[in-house]
Amino acid sequence: VEVCKVLKIRLRRMGTKHDAFYRVVVSDSRLRPTGRFVDTVGTYDPGTDPATVKLDVARTEEWIRKGALPSQTVRRLLHRAKAAEA
Repeated sequence: VEVCKVLKIRLRRMGTKHDAFYRVVVSDSRLRPTGRFVDTVGTYDPGTDPATVKLDVARTEEWIRKGALPSQTVRRLLHRAKAAEA
């Protein structure tokens, strides 16, 4: 029996205890969020005012076309990044 590999686009927490920021990564859904990942497509820093979103929209959309599933938060950040580009 072959196990289907499902890719997720999700946030990976980085930084220190009270000064966290996040990397937007593509990883296997079976692995823990802090584990190995396939690709880094951006960053999200909620500690700045306003929150900083740096996302490679083209690469993110390419991963989605390949079958990666974005989390709800990443979907919201992608929408915000597209609006900032326009």
